[in-house]
Amino acid sequence: MRLFTILLLLSSALFCSCAKIDDLRKNAEQGDADAQYSLGVRYYYGYGVPEDDVEAVKWYRKAAEQGYANAEYKLGVMYDTGKGVPEDFAEAVKWYRKAAAQGDISAQYSLGVRYYYGYGVPEDDVEAVKWYRKAAEQGYADAEYSLGVMYANGQGVAEDDAEAVKWYRKAAEQGYAKAQSNLGIMYDFGDGVAEDDVAAYMWWNLAAAQGHEGAKKAKGMLSEKMPREQIAEAQKLSREWLAKHSK
Repeated sequence: MRLFTILLLLSSALFCSCAKIDDLRKNAEQGDADAQYSLGVRYYYGYGVPEDDVEAVKWYRKAAEQGYANAEYKLGVMYDTGKGVPEDFAEAVKWYRKAAAQGDISAQYSLGVRYYYGYGVPEDDVEAVKWYRKAAEQGYADAEYSLGVMYANGQGVAEDDAEAVKWYRKAAEQGYAKAQSNLGIMYDFGDGVAEDDVAAYMWWNLAAAQGHEGAKKAKGMLSEKMPREQIAEAQKLSREWLAKHSK
């Protein structure tokens, strides 16, 4: 009896899933952009349908051609990675740009990366900074970190260690390991911030806990010259940071 009940529940769940997909497809075929995008997502991940990148592209495109920002971004990703379509960086940039213009932060960051490396567009650090900043100002950690790197290296902007620290800190406070490691470097050398071994150790300790190899080595080297009291203080600050940010 118990096995029969389980099979009945599974059968019911499968029927409901199929019914939802049928409704979604019906709406998508009638031109509903939300449904078209959602159907693309389902084909991409295999939710309720077999994974099928070609079908995912088909439905992303329908929504994207109606100006649906998420679909524009996803279509860019498909061209970027060659899933469901031939790899085409220029076409990826085209769709990223459309989504980025509507404020899609993932597209803005991706566009910044393309300008930085010259994927589908000529290399242009100024344009990279422009798009990194748009995403960073919306709190996108990858972009905050990247903008910090641009300021630290003077790429696309005048070199400014204080600005680099500002953006590294924003990403580091979100738990971004690379930013935590770089912030540790800034404190270690006193670049853009007062030199502070305790703060450097704390940020390296946090990054190392996430598996960042450079931070592990830097923390180890710094600990050799630090008094035990300072190491204990840095570890205490690390625990407090983790407690605060785990809520």
